[in-house]
Amino acid sequence: MQLMMEFLMVAGRILTILPIMLVITLYMGKRSIGELPVFDFLVMITLGSLVGSDIADGNIAHIHTAEALVIIGLLQIMVSKLIIRFRKLGHLITFEPTIVIQDGQFIMNNLKRVRYSIDNVLQMLREKNVFELSDVHIGIIEASGNLSVLKKDSKASITLEDMNLTKKGCSLSYPIIVDGEIYENVLRKLNLSDSWLQQQLLLLNIKTAKDVFFASVNTNQELHVSLKNYMNDEEKNILPIFN
Repeated sequence: MQLMMEFLMVAGRILTILPIMLVITLYMGKRSIGELPVFDFLVMITLGSLVGSDIADGNIAHIHTAEALVIIGLLQIMVSKLIIRFRKLGHLITFEPTIVIQDGQFIMNNLKRVRYSIDNVLQMLREKNVFELSDVHIGIIEASGNLSVLKKDSKASITLEDMNLTKKGCSLSYPIIVDGEIYENVLRKLNLSDSWLQQQLLLLNIKTAKDVFFASVNTNQELHVSLKNYMNDEEKNILPIFN
């Protein structure tokens, strides 16, 4: 009998708290679940913790949980309106968009600043059907953590290559140097040698692989290189981007 009463109490809490949370979330707006900036992310975690504790612990006053949900929802709405009115406040409580790729080159310092690895960015590029770093004009990590990509003009949806009678074949690039380390196994699988790689680097006036932050080669044996010192050389040419 006691077990049945506890079961009914948990079921009752679920049936009453979830509709309240649904109404609050819908009222907070699509932005809260679509982009999840830092503040909204914390709000969603807090809401989840409140509801989870309320369902699992029968000693917590149910009315207090409902009250907390309403207050948090109203706080999020108020902060959202303040961010729209006072942009400086928005800059203080969220991340700024950060350029991590420019003209096919990784911006190493910016990658470290947002704590993204090369593999993270390459995966995000592939999810946007971009398989070669050299196709990217600008790559931006947004405040939500997503990657926005502006392709080079010749690689846009209607490309210059598509205007020719014969379309250039697609190719997939493979990382062969990451942070100065040569991936020997990838070279072997592509039937390429160390001497070929060193020769290609010398043609680009690169004396050692240690100077390379990222390098890839596609199935047409075309090498693309992003240098470690690119940020230092081009820092003045990178325009700031704000929310």
